[in-house]
Order: sequence, then structure tokens, then C-alpha cells
Amino acid sequence: MKTAVIGSGAWGTALALALLENGNEVALWSYSGEESARLRETGENPMLRGVALPEELVLTTELDCVKGCGAVVLATPSFAVRGTARQLRERLEPGAVVILVSKGIEKDSCLLLHQVAAEEIGGEHPVAVLSGPSHAEEVGRGVPTGVVVACEDRTAALLVQDLFMSRCLRIYTSPDIVGVEIGAALKNVIALCAGCCDGMGCGDNTKAMLMTRGLTEIARLGVALGAKKETFAGLAGVGDLIVTCTSMHSRNRRAGILIGQGKTAQQAIAELGGAVVEGYYAAASAKRLADRAGVEMPITQGAYEVLYEGADPRKVLKQLMDRERRDELETEQSWI
Repeated sequence: MKTAVIGSGAWGTALALALLENGNEVALWSYSGEESARLRETGENPMLRGVALPEELVLTTELDCVKGCGAVVLATPSFAVRGTARQLRERLEPGAVVILVSKGIEKDSCLLLHQVAAEEIGGEHPVAVLSGPSHAEEVGRGVPTGVVVACEDRTAALLVQDLFMSRCLRIYTSPDIVGVEIGAALKNVIALCAGCCDGMGCGDNTKAMLMTRGLTEIARLGVALGAKKETFAGLAGVGDLIVTCTSMHSRNRRAGILIGQGKTAQQAIAELGGAVVEGYYAAASAKRLADRAGVEMPITQGAYEVLYEGADPRKVLKQLMDRERRDELETEQSWI
């Protein structure tokens, strides 16, 4: 199938290579001519060192590359999803499937990204979300990986499954697009917090507690927004949370480590070379969503205070530990 990947970051490049390996015709779009030229000249993406870009991969800066494509992967940073989708609308082939791999929540509207994309491209194009524990650095090298594609249109989900399924990439399908997106966006917030724990010198116990209770918060908000609770026990929930909170491939965890060591959020992001730290933006959106839905999310609230109000992460951790006692299942029914 003729396909295009819009966004030539590490993840977009890794997915373009996966599509190419499966025999698809693939164009990889870059935002700038300079970036596209660098990929062409060096034969690799600097974020995927040692992974060669085959000659048959079309490198371009023209959005018209989506014309004639049966599937288009949208792999821009979250803040660029709306603007890019708007530009794609008149170029997409009728019925083309849009596969969203960006992770986040739109800043001002607090819409999930599949909702943003659907608003801009119209209902005639199915929008699917691809997510799960999948570092681009490992997918690019062919490390066995499992992810989930969520879409309300089962036919579109199966198409995406067939496009990417390979000896190294296992794809599961799900109808729960809200749950998959919530898991994808909010695990970045918890990964920032996990990094803070590492930076402060906390142990494995602390991080395990944070990840587990963080997942509870993610699921609590997701269910309030219409997601299935079971989704958060899957690849897009606990799976993605594990890999993002424990690996140094994770920009969110690395930024959190620096913040735990005493850097401000802005200093930490700058030290990572200005790379997009999605959890920083997601923390603000998640807080607004939680406030709007009346959902309690103390870890996310604490992250917001550290990232946006300059709170000391050590004091925030103490406040979390001093909270009133609770039943883990959050109901007394378990005792009846």
C-alpha cells in the first residue's frame, strides 16, 4: 500500500522503516528542508544512530506526498497535530485511514488528539491511535515489540494491524480509543514523577508505589471520560507506563531526574536539548480535565505544582505520603 509518515522524528522514522519492511511504499515527511536534507545526506536519523535509511524510503518536505495513500501516519509533536491535520484535509484520498501516533492532550481545548484530528480532517477519514511500550530506538533496530491500535472503526483497525504486523512488531486491536489515548498521554506525567524520584535518590519501593498509584489515577480519569477500565491493564496502560518510567530512552524520565536533582522544569528541558517533553504539557491538561470531571488525581496535582508553580518535589512527596489513609480498592465493598 502507498503510505506516508508525517513527522520525521525518531518515532516517525522507526514506523516508516516498519512499513517499508512490510513491503509498503513509504514517504517520510519532514517539517524543514534542512532536516530532510540531513536525513538524505547521512542516511540515518541522528535520533536512531546506526539504523540505516534504505534508498527506497522517499524523503520529502511536500505534504502532497499523502496523495494516493491509503494510510497516513501522523507523527508530529502533540502541539502540531491540529495545524498539520488541517493542512492534510484537502490532500487526503477519500477514505484514507489516519493513524495517530502522537501522545498528549491539546493544551487549550483539553481535547484528546484523535478528537483534534477528527475535527480537522472530517468524519470521512477513520482515525486510529497506535500506542504501547515502544521506544523508537528499539523498534528501529527490530527489537520485538507489542503495541495496540485503537479505532472505533474495526475495519480500519484491522487494516492498521495488517500494515504494521511483522516478525518484530506485534499489533493488537481495541475499540477503546479514549482509554488508549489517556494511557498514552498521562503515562508521560507519571514518568516525569518517576524520574523525580530517581533524581531525589528514592529507592525502587518509592517508584513502584508511584507507578502503581499513578496508574490508578490514569484509569480513574479514563473511566470518567468513557474509557474501559481493562484498557489500563494492557499495553497502552501498564505496559507503556513500565517502559516510560524505567528506561533512559524516555525523555520524560530524564527530565524528571534533572528536576529531582534541583533543576527547574525549564532548565531540565533545556538540558535535554530542547527536545519535546510531552509530560510537561500533559500535566497541565490532565489537571484541567481532572478538575472538570471532578476526579481526584493527587500525583498529577503534585506534578503540576512542581512543573508550573515551582514547588519542591521533596515537599510534594511528603504531602503525598501524609495524605489520609485509604482503602486500595477505593471502596468498602471488598469488606462485605
